[in-house]
Amino acid sequence: MAGVGMTPEGLVHRFEPGAGPDAPVVLLLHGTGGDENDLLPLGRMVAPGAALLSPRGPVLERGQARFFARLAEGVFDRDDLRRRTDELAAWLAACAARYAFDPARVSAIGYSNGANIAWSVMLAHPAALRRAVLVRPMLPFEPALLPDLSGRAVLILRGERDPVVPAASASALARVLRSAGADVTEHVTPAGHELARADLTKAATWWAAREASPPRGDAGARRVL
Repeated sequence: MAGVGMTPEGLVHRFEPGAGPDAPVVLLLHGTGGDENDLLPLGRMVAPGAALLSPRGPVLERGQARFFARLAEGVFDRDDLRRRTDELAAWLAACAARYAFDPARVSAIGYSNGANIAWSVMLAHPAALRRAVLVRPMLPFEPALLPDLSGRAVLILRGERDPVVPAASASALARVLRSAGADVTEHVTPAGHELARADLTKAATWWAAREASPPRGDAGARRVL
């Protein structure tokens, strides 16, 4: 049965079981103003047969749900990001126990604000995610330390006409993740900040290729941010 409700940590979420006990698990992280339902269709399209875990961001900005606070457009509240990152990683571990899935098989698909907390989790808790699809992410600061992300794979989807995310910011994120050892693919979509059909097509192709040849190696666990 699909689950709708709260974990002990308190995040409203949706969970859809996968096609079998060995199915991958996809953590779906919406953008500002979204909710736990927004990315379910995307998850089904990109990763057919995967279990889907979709939380609602716990932070409200003028009534709109987010995963962490910001001080202004493109300016992260880094203390809140650090705290919310740790909370999301702990919540994910609690969900693995509750829904009986393997925490080593979790990947993330995040859009905008959701993409940003996804890379934050990957850097701060490198064992939490084995791969990530990051749609319209940005990196507005340089992390103090980098973990070992060998064996991890990341797809960054940047919008060619994105008025929110500077191209240099998305490229900086790719550089940081590569420096940490991740296998990073960058793709420029002919779109703005919105999620486009071309993003779904590219993400689905990338995901299928990685499922056919999954990455190997264990990520290190050094603390960052």
